[in-house]
Amino acid sequence: MARRFNVAIAATAALALAVAGCSSPSSNNDSSNGGGSSDDITTQVQSQDPAAKGPAKEIPGSRKGGTINIVAQTTPNTLDPTDTYYQDSLAIAKLLFRTPTQFDIRDGKAVLVPDLTDLGTVSSNGLDWTFKMQPGIKYEDGTEVKVEDLAYAIKRSFAHDIYANGPAYQMQYFKDGDKYKGPYKDGDTFAGVETQGTDTLIIHLAKAFSALPYYMTFPAFTPIPKAKDTKQDYKNKPLATGPYKFKAYQPGTSLDLEKNTNWDPNTDAARHQYPDAFAFKWGGDIVKNQQAVLNSNGADASTLAYDPLDASLIPQITGEKKSQLVTGEGTCTRAWQLDTRKIPLEVRKAIAKAWPYDAIWKAAGYNDYTAIPASTVLPPSVQGYKKYTPIADLTGTGAGDPEAAKKMLADAGKSGFELSYYFDNTKPINQQTSQVRADALTKAGFVVKPIGVATADLRAKVGDYDAPVNMGQSPAGWCSDWPTGSSWLPVLFQTHSIADGVSWGMLSDKALDKEIDDVNNLPAEESTDKWAALDEKVLGMYVAIPTYYDKQAVLQGSNIGTTVGDPTAGMPLFTSMYLKS
Repeated sequence: MARRFNVAIAATAALALAVAGCSSPSSNNDSSNGGGSSDDITTQVQSQDPAAKGPAKEIPGSRKGGTINIVAQTTPNTLDPTDTYYQDSLAIAKLLFRTPTQFDIRDGKAVLVPDLTDLGTVSSNGLDWTFKMQPGIKYEDGTEVKVEDLAYAIKRSFAHDIYANGPAYQMQYFKDGDKYKGPYKDGDTFAGVETQGTDTLIIHLAKAFSALPYYMTFPAFTPIPKAKDTKQDYKNKPLATGPYKFKAYQPGTSLDLEKNTNWDPNTDAARHQYPDAFAFKWGGDIVKNQQAVLNSNGADASTLAYDPLDASLIPQITGEKKSQLVTGEGTCTRAWQLDTRKIPLEVRKAIAKAWPYDAIWKAAGYNDYTAIPASTVLPPSVQGYKKYTPIADLTGTGAGDPEAAKKMLADAGKSGFELSYYFDNTKPINQQTSQVRADALTKAGFVVKPIGVATADLRAKVGDYDAPVNMGQSPAGWCSDWPTGSSWLPVLFQTHSIADGVSWGMLSDKALDKEIDDVNNLPAEESTDKWAALDEKVLGMYVAIPTYYDKQAVLQGSNIGTTVGDPTAGMPLFTSMYLKS
Protein backbone atom coordinates (compact mmCIF):
# COMPACT_ATOMS: atom_id res chain seq x y z
CA MET A 1 0.00 0.00 0.00
CA ALA A 2 1.46 3.33 -0.99
CA ARG A 3 1.94 5.76 1.82
CA ARG A 4 1.37 9.30 0.79
CA PHE A 5 3.62 12.19 0.01
CA ASN A 6 1.95 15.56 0.21
CA VAL A 7 2.47 16.79 -3.35
CA ALA A 8 3.95 20.06 -2.16
CA ILE A 9 6.23 18.36 0.33
CA ALA A 10 7.49 15.90 -2.27
CA ALA A 11 8.14 18.57 -4.86
CA THR A 12 9.49 21.54 -2.99
CA ALA A 13 12.94 20.16 -2.19
CA ALA A 14 13.44 19.67 -5.91
CA LEU A 15 12.46 23.28 -6.56
CA ALA A 16 14.81 24.77 -3.99
CA LEU A 17 17.76 26.72 -5.31
CA ALA A 18 20.26 26.90 -2.45
CA VAL A 19 22.55 24.13 -1.33
CA ALA A 20 24.05 23.65 2.13
CA GLY A 21 25.17 20.92 4.50
CA CYS A 22 22.79 19.10 6.81
CA SER A 23 21.55 19.82 10.30
CA SER A 24 19.66 18.03 13.02
CA PRO A 25 15.95 18.76 13.27
CA SER A 26 14.20 20.26 16.24
CA SER A 27 10.69 19.59 17.41
CA ASN A 28 10.01 23.27 18.04
CA ASN A 29 11.04 26.61 16.58
CA ASP A 30 14.78 26.41 16.05
CA SER A 31 17.08 29.35 15.69
CA SER A 32 19.93 27.25 14.33
CA ASN A 33 20.66 27.28 10.63
CA GLY A 34 22.57 24.12 9.95
CA GLY A 35 26.06 22.93 10.50
CA GLY A 36 25.26 19.57 12.03
CA SER A 37 24.53 16.18 10.50
CA SER A 38 22.15 13.28 10.82
CA ASP A 39 24.52 11.98 13.51
CA ASP A 40 23.03 14.64 15.77
CA ILE A 41 19.58 13.06 15.68
CA THR A 42 18.51 11.36 18.87
CA THR A 43 17.36 7.79 18.36
CA GLN A 44 13.61 7.46 18.75
CA VAL A 45 12.52 4.99 21.42
CA GLN A 46 9.37 2.93 21.74
CA SER A 47 6.84 5.06 23.58
CA GLN A 48 3.33 4.43 24.88
CA ASP A 49 1.47 5.93 27.82
CA PRO A 50 -1.62 3.77 28.43
CA ALA A 51 -2.46 5.75 31.61
CA ALA A 52 -2.61 9.16 29.89
CA LYS A 53 -5.81 11.09 30.56
CA GLY A 54 -7.25 14.46 29.64
CA PRO A 55 -6.88 17.30 29.76
CA ALA A 56 -3.69 17.60 27.71
CA LYS A 57 -0.78 19.29 29.45
CA GLU A 58 -0.92 23.05 28.98
CA ILE A 59 1.70 24.58 26.71
CA PRO A 60 3.79 27.23 28.49
CA GLY A 61 2.90 30.73 27.30
CA SER A 62 -0.28 29.64 25.54
CA ARG A 63 -3.43 31.75 25.51
CA LYS A 64 -6.92 31.42 24.09
CA GLY A 65 -8.62 33.42 21.38
CA GLY A 66 -8.21 34.74 17.86
CA THR A 67 -8.08 33.17 14.41
CA ILE A 68 -5.06 31.36 13.01
CA ASN A 69 -4.74 31.46 9.24
CA ILE A 70 -3.17 28.50 7.43
CA VAL A 71 -2.06 28.81 3.79
CA ALA A 72 -0.58 26.39 1.28
CA GLN A 73 -0.34 25.94 -2.47
CA THR A 74 -1.53 22.33 -2.60
CA THR A 75 -5.15 21.51 -1.85
CA PRO A 76 -6.01 18.47 0.32
CA ASN A 77 -7.60 15.85 -1.88
CA THR A 78 -10.42 15.15 0.60
CA LEU A 79 -11.49 15.67 4.19
CA ASP A 80 -13.62 12.55 4.39
CA PRO A 81 -12.00 10.71 7.31
CA THR A 82 -12.26 7.32 5.63
CA ASP A 83 -10.42 8.60 2.56
CA THR A 84 -7.76 10.63 4.38
CA TYR A 85 -4.19 9.44 3.79
CA TYR A 86 -2.10 12.47 2.78
CA GLN A 87 0.09 14.44 5.14
CA ASP A 88 -1.82 17.71 4.91
CA SER A 89 -5.29 16.22 5.39
CA LEU A 90 -4.02 13.99 8.22
CA ALA A 91 -2.78 17.07 10.07
CA ILE A 92 -6.11 18.88 9.59
CA ALA A 93 -8.02 15.75 10.66
CA LYS A 94 -6.48 15.93 14.14
CA LEU A 95 -8.43 19.15 14.69
CA LEU A 96 -11.69 17.48 13.68
CA PHE A 97 -11.72 13.79 14.50
CA ARG A 98 -10.99 11.73 17.56
CA THR A 99 -9.85 8.16 17.03
CA PRO A 100 -9.50 5.07 19.25
CA THR A 101 -5.87 5.96 19.99
CA GLN A 102 -3.80 9.06 19.31
CA PHE A 103 -0.27 10.42 19.42
CA ASP A 104 0.69 13.01 21.99
CA ILE A 105 3.81 14.89 20.86
CA ARG A 106 6.17 15.26 23.80
CA ASP A 107 9.54 16.94 23.30
CA GLY A 108 9.20 16.30 19.59
CA LYS A 109 8.57 12.57 19.98
CA ALA A 110 5.32 10.70 19.40
CA VAL A 111 3.81 8.97 22.44
CA LEU A 112 0.83 6.69 21.83
CA VAL A 113 -2.01 7.52 24.25
CA PRO A 114 -5.67 6.53 24.68
CA ASP A 115 -8.25 8.67 22.90
CA LEU A 116 -11.76 7.32 22.31
CA THR A 117 -10.63 3.99 23.75
CA ASP A 118 -7.76 2.52 25.72
CA LEU A 119 -4.70 1.16 23.91
CA GLY A 120 -6.29 -2.26 23.59
CA THR A 121 -5.69 -5.72 25.00
CA VAL A 122 -4.58 -8.54 22.75
CA SER A 123 -5.44 -12.22 23.14
CA SER A 124 -2.75 -14.83 23.77
CA ASN A 125 -2.78 -15.93 20.12
CA GLY A 126 -2.44 -12.32 18.89
CA LEU A 127 -5.60 -12.50 16.78
CA ASP A 128 -8.19 -10.68 18.88
CA TRP A 129 -7.91 -7.13 20.19
CA THR A 130 -10.35 -5.67 22.71
CA PHE A 131 -10.73 -1.89 23.07
CA LYS A 132 -12.77 -0.24 25.83
CA MET A 133 -14.41 3.10 25.01
CA GLN A 134 -14.47 6.19 27.19
CA PRO A 135 -18.02 7.15 28.24
CA GLY A 136 -19.77 10.40 27.48
CA ILE A 137 -17.88 11.55 24.35
CA LYS A 138 -20.09 13.55 21.99
CA TYR A 139 -20.32 14.63 18.39
CA GLU A 140 -20.54 18.30 17.50
CA ASP A 141 -24.37 18.06 17.51
CA GLY A 142 -24.40 16.90 21.13
CA THR A 143 -25.33 13.28 20.45
CA GLU A 144 -23.26 10.62 22.18
CA VAL A 145 -20.65 8.58 20.33
CA LYS A 146 -21.62 4.91 20.35
CA VAL A 147 -19.40 1.88 19.98
CA GLU A 148 -21.59 0.84 17.03
CA ASP A 149 -20.56 4.08 15.26
CA LEU A 150 -16.93 3.12 15.64
CA ALA A 151 -17.60 -0.36 14.29
CA TYR A 152 -19.53 1.10 11.35
CA ALA A 153 -16.69 3.46 10.44
CA ILE A 154 -14.27 0.54 10.35
CA LYS A 155 -16.62 -1.35 8.04
CA ARG A 156 -16.93 1.78 5.87
CA SER A 157 -13.15 1.75 5.36
CA PHE A 158 -13.51 -1.44 3.31
CA ALA A 159 -15.49 0.39 0.60
CA HIS A 160 -12.35 1.08 -1.40
CA ASP A 161 -14.33 1.41 -4.60
CA ILE A 162 -15.55 4.73 -3.17
CA TYR A 163 -12.75 5.66 -0.74
CA ALA A 164 -9.84 4.58 -2.91
CA ASN A 165 -7.28 6.86 -1.26
CA GLY A 166 -7.72 5.63 2.30
CA PRO A 167 -5.36 3.28 4.17
CA ALA A 168 -5.91 -0.41 3.53
CA TYR A 169 -3.93 -2.46 6.05
CA GLN A 170 -7.27 -3.72 7.37
CA MET A 171 -7.83 -5.62 4.13
CA GLN A 172 -4.66 -7.60 4.75
CA TYR A 173 -4.88 -8.05 8.52
CA PHE A 174 -8.57 -8.10 9.55
CA LYS A 175 -10.44 -11.40 9.44
CA ASP A 176 -12.18 -11.76 6.04
CA GLY A 177 -10.77 -8.36 5.11
CA ASP A 178 -9.82 -9.71 1.70
CA LYS A 179 -13.45 -10.58 0.99
CA TYR A 180 -15.56 -7.87 2.64
CA LYS A 181 -16.37 -4.90 0.39
CA GLY A 182 -17.90 -2.58 2.94
CA PRO A 183 -21.42 -1.92 4.23
CA TYR A 184 -22.81 -0.51 0.98
CA LYS A 185 -22.18 -3.74 -0.95
CA ASP A 186 -21.95 -6.43 1.72
CA GLY A 187 -24.08 -5.07 4.56
CA ASP A 188 -23.14 -4.74 8.22
CA THR A 189 -22.16 -8.34 8.85
CA PHE A 190 -18.38 -8.52 8.94
CA ALA A 191 -16.33 -11.09 10.85
CA GLY A 192 -13.47 -8.68 11.52
CA VAL A 193 -15.35 -6.33 13.87
CA GLU A 194 -17.58 -7.05 16.85
CA THR A 195 -19.19 -4.95 19.57
CA GLN A 196 -20.17 -6.04 23.06
CA GLY A 197 -22.40 -3.99 25.31
CA THR A 198 -22.10 -0.22 25.12
CA ASP A 199 -18.36 0.21 25.42
CA THR A 200 -16.44 -2.72 23.94
CA LEU A 201 -14.99 -3.00 20.44
CA ILE A 202 -13.35 -6.26 19.39
CA ILE A 203 -11.26 -6.60 16.25
CA HIS A 204 -10.63 -10.11 14.93
CA LEU A 205 -7.52 -10.56 12.82
CA ALA A 206 -6.52 -12.98 10.09
CA LYS A 207 -2.92 -12.77 11.28
CA ALA A 208 -1.09 -11.07 14.11
CA PHE A 209 -0.79 -7.29 13.84
CA SER A 210 1.05 -5.95 16.87
CA ALA A 211 0.99 -2.40 15.48
CA LEU A 212 -2.82 -2.27 15.48
CA PRO A 213 -3.03 0.31 18.32
CA TYR A 214 -0.81 2.59 16.22
CA TYR A 215 -2.93 2.05 13.13
CA MET A 216 -6.03 3.03 15.10
CA THR A 217 -4.79 6.63 15.16
CA PHE A 218 -5.86 7.07 11.53
CA PRO A 219 -8.99 9.17 10.80
CA ALA A 220 -10.45 6.13 9.05
CA PHE A 221 -11.21 4.91 12.58
CA THR A 222 -13.14 7.96 13.76
CA PRO A 223 -16.77 7.05 14.56
CA ILE A 224 -19.49 7.73 11.99
CA PRO A 225 -23.19 7.11 12.75
CA LYS A 226 -24.66 4.97 10.01
CA ALA A 227 -27.71 7.23 9.77
CA LYS A 228 -25.49 10.27 9.14
CA ASP A 229 -23.35 8.64 6.44
CA THR A 230 -24.00 10.55 3.20
CA LYS A 231 -21.36 8.55 1.31
CA GLN A 232 -19.53 10.75 -1.23
CA ASP A 233 -21.11 13.89 0.24
CA TYR A 234 -19.87 13.19 3.76
CA LYS A 235 -16.56 14.91 2.99
CA ASN A 236 -18.36 18.24 2.68
CA LYS A 237 -19.65 18.24 6.28
CA PRO A 238 -18.25 15.40 8.38
CA LEU A 239 -19.33 15.13 12.01
CA ALA A 240 -16.61 16.41 14.33
CA THR A 241 -15.58 14.82 17.61
CA GLY A 242 -12.40 16.90 17.99
CA PRO A 243 -11.95 20.45 19.27
CA TYR A 244 -13.04 22.09 15.97
CA LYS A 245 -15.81 21.63 13.43
CA PHE A 246 -16.65 22.83 9.92
CA LYS A 247 -18.06 26.36 9.68
CA ALA A 248 -17.68 26.93 5.94
CA TYR A 249 -16.02 24.86 3.24
CA GLN A 250 -15.24 25.53 -0.42
CA PRO A 251 -13.53 22.39 -1.74
CA GLY A 252 -10.22 23.20 -3.33
CA THR A 253 -10.19 26.77 -2.03
CA SER A 254 -10.85 27.28 1.68
CA LEU A 255 -11.98 25.77 4.97
CA ASP A 256 -13.11 27.71 8.03
CA LEU A 257 -13.21 25.89 11.36
CA GLU A 258 -14.83 27.04 14.58
CA LYS A 259 -14.81 25.65 18.10
CA ASN A 260 -16.73 22.44 18.75
CA THR A 261 -18.49 23.29 22.00
CA ASN A 262 -19.30 19.62 22.62
CA TRP A 263 -15.63 18.61 22.74
CA ASP A 264 -14.64 17.87 26.32
CA PRO A 265 -10.94 18.59 27.05
CA ASN A 266 -11.16 16.49 30.21
CA THR A 267 -11.48 13.37 28.04
CA ASP A 268 -8.70 14.26 25.57
CA ALA A 269 -5.04 13.62 26.45
CA ALA A 270 -3.56 15.02 23.24
CA ARG A 271 -5.45 18.07 21.92
CA HIS A 272 -5.95 21.72 22.82
CA GLN A 273 -8.51 24.33 21.77
CA TYR A 274 -6.61 27.59 22.02
CA PRO A 275 -7.71 29.63 18.94
CA ASP A 276 -11.35 30.51 18.40
CA ALA A 277 -11.04 29.54 14.76
CA PHE A 278 -8.79 28.28 11.96
CA ALA A 279 -9.01 29.66 8.42
CA PHE A 280 -7.37 27.50 5.73
CA LYS A 281 -6.74 28.86 2.24
CA TRP A 282 -5.18 26.87 -0.62
CA GLY A 283 -3.84 27.63 -4.07
CA GLY A 284 -1.58 30.63 -3.50
CA ASP A 285 1.98 30.83 -4.75
CA ILE A 286 4.43 29.20 -2.33
CA VAL A 287 7.04 31.96 -2.33
CA LYS A 288 4.46 34.76 -2.13
CA ASN A 289 2.73 33.04 0.79
CA GLN A 290 5.97 32.52 2.66
CA GLN A 291 7.26 36.03 1.98
CA ALA A 292 4.03 37.50 3.33
CA VAL A 293 4.31 35.38 6.47
CA LEU A 294 7.92 36.48 6.97
CA ASN A 295 6.91 40.13 6.59
CA SER A 296 4.04 39.54 9.08
CA ASN A 297 1.98 42.61 8.23
CA GLY A 298 -1.59 42.64 9.55
CA ALA A 299 -3.30 39.24 9.37
CA ASP A 300 -0.11 37.68 7.98
CA ALA A 301 1.37 37.88 11.48
CA SER A 302 -1.23 35.28 12.54
CA THR A 303 -0.63 33.03 9.52
CA LEU A 304 1.31 29.80 9.05
CA ALA A 305 2.39 28.60 5.58
CA TYR A 306 2.86 24.84 5.66
CA ASP A 307 4.52 24.34 2.27
CA PRO A 308 8.17 23.46 2.98
CA LEU A 309 10.51 26.42 3.14
CA ASP A 310 11.56 27.66 -0.28
CA ALA A 311 15.34 27.96 -0.40
CA SER A 312 15.20 31.41 -1.98
CA LEU A 313 13.99 32.79 1.36
CA ILE A 314 16.72 31.22 3.50
CA PRO A 315 18.92 34.37 3.46
CA GLN A 316 16.09 36.29 5.16
CA ILE A 317 15.87 33.93 8.14
CA THR A 318 18.17 35.90 10.39
CA GLY A 319 17.83 37.86 13.60
CA GLU A 320 14.31 37.96 14.99
CA LYS A 321 12.97 36.15 11.93
CA LYS A 322 14.72 32.96 13.03
CA SER A 323 11.88 32.48 15.51
CA GLN A 324 9.44 32.29 12.59
CA LEU A 325 10.99 29.06 11.31
CA VAL A 326 9.25 25.90 12.55
CA THR A 327 11.34 22.76 12.20
CA GLY A 328 10.88 19.12 13.09
CA GLU A 329 11.47 15.55 12.05
CA GLY A 330 9.92 14.32 8.85
CA THR A 331 8.36 10.92 8.25
CA CYS A 332 9.87 9.97 4.91
CA THR A 333 12.94 8.56 3.19
CA ARG A 334 13.60 9.15 -0.49
CA ALA A 335 15.55 6.55 -2.47
CA TRP A 336 16.62 5.54 -5.98
CA GLN A 337 15.54 1.99 -6.71
CA LEU A 338 17.71 -0.79 -8.14
CA ASP A 339 15.77 -3.73 -9.58
CA THR A 340 17.44 -6.80 -8.04
CA ARG A 341 15.71 -9.07 -10.56
CA LYS A 342 17.59 -7.43 -13.42
CA ILE A 343 20.80 -6.04 -11.89
CA PRO A 344 23.26 -8.50 -10.25
CA LEU A 345 24.57 -7.68 -6.78
CA GLU A 346 28.13 -6.85 -7.92
CA VAL A 347 26.72 -4.44 -10.48
CA ARG A 348 24.50 -2.81 -7.85
CA LYS A 349 27.58 -2.30 -5.68
CA ALA A 350 29.35 -0.63 -8.62
CA ILE A 351 26.40 1.70 -9.10
CA ALA A 352 26.65 2.72 -5.45
CA LYS A 353 30.41 3.24 -5.82
CA ALA A 354 29.87 5.64 -8.72
CA TRP A 355 26.81 7.44 -7.33
CA PRO A 356 27.31 11.25 -7.45
CA TYR A 357 25.47 12.13 -4.23
CA ASP A 358 26.81 15.67 -3.87
CA ALA A 359 26.33 16.61 -7.51
CA ILE A 360 22.72 15.36 -7.52
CA TRP A 361 22.08 17.21 -4.23
CA LYS A 362 23.30 20.41 -5.87
CA ALA A 363 21.48 19.88 -9.18
CA ALA A 364 18.20 19.11 -7.41
CA GLY A 365 18.54 22.12 -5.14
CA TYR A 366 18.12 20.25 -1.86
CA ASN A 367 18.84 22.26 1.26
CA ASP A 368 19.59 21.46 4.87
CA TYR A 369 16.32 22.90 6.13
CA THR A 370 14.15 20.37 4.30
CA ALA A 371 16.42 17.36 3.76
CA ILE A 372 19.15 15.26 5.41
CA PRO A 373 21.38 12.90 3.39
CA ALA A 374 20.15 9.37 4.09
CA SER A 375 22.12 6.18 4.74
CA THR A 376 19.37 3.92 6.13
CA VAL A 377 15.91 2.82 5.10
CA LEU A 378 14.13 3.95 8.28
CA PRO A 379 14.08 7.71 8.90
CA PRO A 380 15.10 9.17 12.28
CA SER A 381 11.47 9.73 13.34
CA VAL A 382 10.80 5.98 13.49
CA GLN A 383 10.95 4.41 16.93
CA GLY A 384 14.03 2.21 17.15
CA TYR A 385 15.84 4.06 14.35
CA LYS A 386 19.55 3.38 14.50
CA LYS A 387 22.20 5.16 12.50
CA TYR A 388 24.40 2.13 11.95
CA THR A 389 27.79 2.33 10.23
CA PRO A 390 26.86 3.10 6.62
CA ILE A 391 26.89 0.25 4.14
CA ALA A 392 29.85 0.70 1.78
CA ASP A 393 29.15 3.54 -0.69
CA LEU A 394 25.57 3.99 0.59
CA THR A 395 26.55 6.96 2.71
CA GLY A 396 24.25 9.61 1.28
CA THR A 397 27.18 11.95 0.62
CA GLY A 398 30.27 12.15 -1.55
CA ALA A 399 31.33 12.66 -5.15
CA GLY A 400 31.35 8.99 -6.12
CA ASP A 401 34.30 7.13 -7.60
CA PRO A 402 33.68 6.27 -11.28
CA GLU A 403 37.14 4.78 -11.84
CA ALA A 404 36.80 2.36 -8.92
CA ALA A 405 33.30 1.48 -10.10
CA LYS A 406 34.63 0.79 -13.61
CA LYS A 407 37.16 -1.66 -12.17
CA MET A 408 34.40 -3.37 -10.13
CA LEU A 409 32.38 -3.82 -13.33
CA ALA A 410 35.36 -5.22 -15.19
CA ASP A 411 36.21 -7.63 -12.37
CA ALA A 412 32.62 -8.87 -12.44
CA GLY A 413 32.73 -9.30 -16.24
CA LYS A 414 29.97 -6.71 -16.63
CA SER A 415 31.67 -3.82 -18.42
CA GLY A 416 29.14 -1.94 -20.53
CA PHE A 417 26.18 -3.12 -18.43
CA GLU A 418 23.09 -1.18 -19.54
CA LEU A 419 21.16 0.89 -17.01
CA SER A 420 17.80 2.36 -17.96
CA TYR A 421 15.24 4.51 -16.20
CA TYR A 422 12.40 6.95 -16.83
CA PHE A 423 12.59 10.64 -16.02
CA ASP A 424 10.38 13.68 -16.48
CA ASN A 425 11.78 15.47 -19.52
CA THR A 426 9.46 18.47 -19.14
CA LYS A 427 11.00 19.78 -15.89
CA PRO A 428 14.42 21.51 -15.96
CA ILE A 429 15.50 20.21 -12.56
CA ASN A 430 14.58 16.63 -13.49
CA GLN A 431 16.56 17.02 -16.70
CA GLN A 432 19.55 18.34 -14.76
CA THR A 433 19.57 15.54 -12.19
CA SER A 434 19.15 12.91 -14.89
CA GLN A 435 22.14 14.32 -16.76
CA VAL A 436 24.30 14.35 -13.64
CA ARG A 437 23.35 10.74 -12.88
CA ALA A 438 23.91 9.58 -16.47
CA ASP A 439 27.29 11.31 -16.77
CA ALA A 440 28.63 9.72 -13.56
CA LEU A 441 27.45 6.24 -14.47
CA THR A 442 28.76 6.54 -18.03
CA LYS A 443 32.20 7.46 -16.67
CA ALA A 444 31.98 4.30 -14.56
CA GLY A 445 31.69 2.12 -17.65
CA PHE A 446 27.93 1.68 -17.83
CA VAL A 447 25.78 2.17 -20.90
CA VAL A 448 23.12 4.55 -19.61
CA LYS A 449 19.70 4.83 -21.24
CA PRO A 450 17.53 7.57 -19.69
CA ILE A 451 14.01 7.54 -21.16
CA GLY A 452 12.31 10.93 -21.08
CA VAL A 453 8.53 11.02 -20.65
CA ALA A 454 5.93 13.69 -19.97
CA THR A 455 4.81 14.46 -16.43
CA ALA A 456 1.36 13.02 -17.13
CA ASP A 457 2.85 9.68 -18.13
CA LEU A 458 5.60 9.37 -15.54
CA ARG A 459 3.62 7.86 -12.66
CA ALA A 460 2.25 5.02 -14.80
CA LYS A 461 5.66 4.35 -16.36
CA VAL A 462 7.67 4.13 -13.13
CA GLY A 463 4.89 2.13 -11.49
CA ASP A 464 5.02 -0.60 -14.16
CA TYR A 465 7.38 -3.24 -12.79
CA ASP A 466 7.33 -5.06 -16.13
CA ALA A 467 8.52 -2.01 -18.05
CA PRO A 468 11.86 -2.22 -19.96
CA VAL A 469 13.89 -0.39 -17.29
CA ASN A 470 15.97 -1.59 -14.36
CA MET A 471 16.31 1.50 -12.15
CA GLY A 472 14.29 4.32 -10.64
CA GLN A 473 10.90 2.63 -10.33
CA SER A 474 8.32 3.79 -7.80
CA PRO A 475 7.83 4.34 -4.98
CA ALA A 476 10.66 6.86 -4.95
CA GLY A 477 9.93 7.60 -1.32
CA TRP A 478 8.18 6.11 1.67
CA CYS A 479 6.65 7.68 4.76
CA SER A 480 5.70 6.15 8.10
CA ASP A 481 2.09 5.13 8.48
CA TRP A 482 2.96 4.92 12.16
CA PRO A 483 6.40 5.43 13.70
CA THR A 484 7.62 1.83 13.84
CA GLY A 485 9.42 -0.43 11.39
CA SER A 486 6.25 -2.47 10.87
CA SER A 487 4.97 0.18 8.46
CA TRP A 488 8.19 -0.11 6.44
CA LEU A 489 9.95 -3.48 6.19
CA PRO A 490 6.87 -5.74 5.70
CA VAL A 491 5.42 -3.35 3.14
CA LEU A 492 8.51 -2.66 1.04
CA PHE A 493 10.66 -5.79 1.12
CA GLN A 494 8.50 -8.90 1.30
CA THR A 495 7.64 -10.84 -1.85
CA HIS A 496 4.05 -9.56 -1.89
CA SER A 497 5.41 -6.01 -2.27
CA ILE A 498 6.04 -6.65 -5.97
CA ALA A 499 2.40 -7.55 -6.66
CA ASP A 500 1.33 -4.67 -4.39
CA GLY A 501 3.33 -2.27 -6.55
CA VAL A 502 5.25 -0.81 -3.59
CA SER A 503 8.53 -2.70 -3.64
CA TRP A 504 12.00 -1.32 -3.10
CA GLY A 505 14.33 -3.59 -5.05
CA MET A 506 11.73 -6.19 -6.12
CA LEU A 507 12.98 -8.75 -3.62
CA SER A 508 11.44 -12.21 -3.60
CA ASP A 509 13.22 -14.07 -0.83
CA LYS A 510 11.26 -16.57 1.26
CA ALA A 511 13.87 -16.60 4.02
CA LEU A 512 13.74 -12.82 4.28
CA ASP A 513 9.94 -12.92 4.20
CA LYS A 514 10.02 -15.19 7.23
CA GLU A 515 12.54 -13.02 9.09
CA ILE A 516 10.34 -9.99 8.57
CA ASP A 517 7.22 -11.91 9.63
CA ASP A 518 8.97 -13.15 12.77
CA VAL A 519 9.75 -9.60 13.85
CA ASN A 520 6.36 -8.28 12.77
CA ASN A 521 4.58 -10.89 14.88
CA LEU A 522 6.35 -9.82 18.06
CA PRO A 523 4.68 -7.43 20.49
CA ALA A 524 5.52 -3.87 19.52
CA GLU A 525 7.73 -3.31 22.55
CA GLU A 526 9.86 -6.33 21.61
CA SER A 527 10.22 -5.62 17.90
CA THR A 528 11.48 -2.04 18.02
CA ASP A 529 15.23 -2.69 18.07
CA LYS A 530 14.96 -5.62 15.66
CA TRP A 531 13.69 -3.46 12.79
CA ALA A 532 16.98 -1.56 12.69
CA ALA A 533 18.91 -4.82 12.29
CA LEU A 534 16.67 -5.83 9.38
CA ASP A 535 17.07 -2.36 7.89
CA GLU A 536 20.84 -2.89 7.81
CA LYS A 537 20.49 -6.39 6.36
CA VAL A 538 18.16 -5.32 3.55
CA LEU A 539 20.15 -2.25 2.61
CA GLY A 540 23.26 -4.45 2.52
CA MET A 541 21.59 -6.20 -0.41
CA TYR A 542 21.81 -2.88 -2.30
CA VAL A 543 18.12 -2.79 -3.11
CA ALA A 544 18.09 0.98 -3.39
CA ILE A 545 20.27 4.04 -2.90
CA PRO A 546 18.81 6.18 -0.09
CA THR A 547 19.08 9.84 -1.01
CA TYR A 548 17.56 11.89 1.80
CA TYR A 549 15.25 12.00 4.80
CA ASP A 550 12.74 14.79 4.64
CA LYS A 551 12.56 17.42 7.38
CA GLN A 552 9.90 19.86 8.45
CA ALA A 553 10.74 23.48 7.78
CA VAL A 554 7.84 25.89 7.48
CA LEU A 555 7.25 29.56 8.28
CA GLN A 556 4.84 31.14 10.74
CA GLY A 557 3.83 34.72 11.41
CA SER A 558 5.34 36.70 14.26
CA ASN A 559 2.10 36.60 16.29
CA ILE A 560 1.98 32.79 16.46
CA GLY A 561 3.37 31.14 19.57
CA THR A 562 5.84 28.26 19.56
CA THR A 563 4.58 25.68 17.08
CA VAL A 564 5.41 22.00 17.47
CA GLY A 565 6.44 19.79 14.58
CA ASP A 566 4.43 16.56 14.41
CA PRO A 567 6.79 13.68 13.49
CA THR A 568 3.84 11.37 12.73
CA ALA A 569 2.54 13.55 9.91
CA GLY A 570 5.56 15.56 8.81
CA MET A 571 3.49 18.68 9.42
CA PRO A 572 3.00 21.33 12.10
CA LEU A 573 0.83 20.14 14.99
CA PHE A 574 -2.22 22.36 14.55
CA THR A 575 -3.80 21.13 17.79
CA SER A 576 -1.09 22.84 19.86
CA MET A 577 -1.06 26.22 18.11
CA TYR A 578 -1.98 29.53 19.73
CA LEU A 579 -1.65 33.28 19.15
CA LYS A 580 0.53 35.52 21.28
CA SER A 581 -2.02 38.35 21.29
